[in-house]
Amino acid sequence: MKPCIIPVYNHEHAIPHVISTLQGYGIPCLLVNDGSSAACSKVLADCAAQQPAWLTLINRPENGGKGAAVMDGFNTALQLGYTHALQIDADGQHNSGDIPRFLEAARLHPEAMILGQPVFDESIPKNRLYGRYFTNLWIGINTLSSTIADGMCGFRIYPLAAVAHLMRTSRLDRRMDFDIDIVVRLYWQGVKTVNMPTAVNYPYDGVSHFRLWQDNLMISKIHARLFFGMLLRIPQLLLRHRR
Repeated sequence: MKPCIIPVYNHEHAIPHVISTLQGYGIPCLLVNDGSSAACSKVLADCAAQQPAWLTLINRPENGGKGAAVMDGFNTALQLGYTHALQIDADGQHNSGDIPRFLEAARLHPEAMILGQPVFDESIPKNRLYGRYFTNLWIGINTLSSTIADGMCGFRIYPLAAVAHLMRTSRLDRRMDFDIDIVVRLYWQGVKTVNMPTAVNYPYDGVSHFRLWQDNLMISKIHARLFFGMLLRIPQLLLRHRR
């Protein structure tokens, strides 16, 4: 069984819809409340109270960022004995109808990370789309590979044994750059990648916590830091490609 981890920060309008789309898949869900407002916290508490058989609410006392919330979810999933974790965003942008495909890919490739490869419609802001091209170019540079088709999509499945080792040995970034940081470092660690095309819309509730200048600066910094980490790993990465 694989739990679904949903990091939530002030998406009180979208999260009931997201939860309703997950209900039919028979997977437990860890809602991680990342220091949300009182209004959002109440919605999350009500949802968990109404569906205690499969919803577990984890409350963080203050906002720490997407990465911090997801890692709290990882730690809870590990404590509960799960081997994998599905991550999906709280704003409703991901197509939950693709969950069976992702779960089947994880069954066939239990050692791999299953990464959503977005298929966008016209709703994506152009600056976000161009920024994504830039990020994926740098991910290719920092892995010396084109294996990771998209490093920013928050719809993915992680093998938790590999994640637990990474969290013990590396300090992962805890905010919007988390999705990039963890996939590059898992790749460096030797984890295989399976890319899954999936439709993405922007976003269900009209709320985005992406801060154009601050988060793009943060992402640029993580690319720079990963670049210097890649330089130290060039022999290892080249040997992996040869194999």
